[in-house]
Amino acid sequence: MPQLARRLFVLPPELEGAARNWQQLGERTPRAARLASSVVLLRDSPHGLETWMGYRPGSSPLGVVAFPGGSLDASDDDPVAWLGPSPQHWAEALGTDDVGLARRHVVGAIRELFEETGVLLAGPDLSTTVEGTSGTEWMKARVAISDQEKTFGEFLAKRGLLLRTDLLKPLVNWLSPDFAHRRFNTRYFAATLPMNQQPTLLEGKGVWGRWVTATQAIADRNTTTLGDEIGQENTVGLTLGQLLVPGAEIMLEKMAAANGCIAYLSYKRKAHMYQPKLVEEDGVLMLEVEAARTTPGDPQRER
Repeated sequence: MPQLARRLFVLPPELEGAARNWQQLGERTPRAARLASSVVLLRDSPHGLETWMGYRPGSSPLGVVAFPGGSLDASDDDPVAWLGPSPQHWAEALGTDDVGLARRHVVGAIRELFEETGVLLAGPDLSTTVEGTSGTEWMKARVAISDQEKTFGEFLAKRGLLLRTDLLKPLVNWLSPDFAHRRFNTRYFAATLPMNQQPTLLEGKGVWGRWVTATQAIADRNTTTLGDEIGQENTVGLTLGQLLVPGAEIMLEKMAAANGCIAYLSYKRKAHMYQPKLVEEDGVLMLEVEAARTTPGDPQRER
């Protein structure tokens, strides 16, 4: 396992006000963090490992640009037909004794991925995944689930589909910094793109999303290429570190270093929580995260 170091990351612009207040007024009790799940969707390409990323309007705790994901819903506790590792297994994999919580995170991850991209990790059995999820009826279902007019469980039951929890791999746990006004406690999972499915933006809500080549994103991390392409007021002129939370940037680094989907997914990971701390370096506020360095030259302090 790589040795952990104290790594420094850019403070995203939307967090600067909250960070200054926290620093000036002294530490207070952090706001409660909402539970969330996110899925790193992967595919191999001639240019290397690719992942689906999307723009998130406002000041999302997942970042302005992020992997598909969001808050857990009360309906994530509803009964659903289940294939693959049990909730107990998932609790162990996620490093928690709360089996119900682990189950909610898994259901929420698959639901959020479907809402935001149309990619559905479900099928009638362990050897099959549903195909062709990009039609009009599928989009109507996504919108209805997103607007909470229909539950994900009802949608699955109507189509006789079971959750393919075997298609998910646990990654890391990301906890928003204490000073943030909106905080998420996010469990990240990884999944490869199922056969005959393609991600699409959610009708009426999606602004920008595409496959991002990890090596290219990391190579361009100090430029404004991605932010300028997205073209939104809070993305133009910003570097990668200003668009992503550090946890997402670290995952992109690891994808860039991996030799394809299988290598990335088969890497043995221990349950680990990233939580950034506010530090000041030469008069500049930054986020300090305990993480392994995966690319040379990154600012860091050895423990």
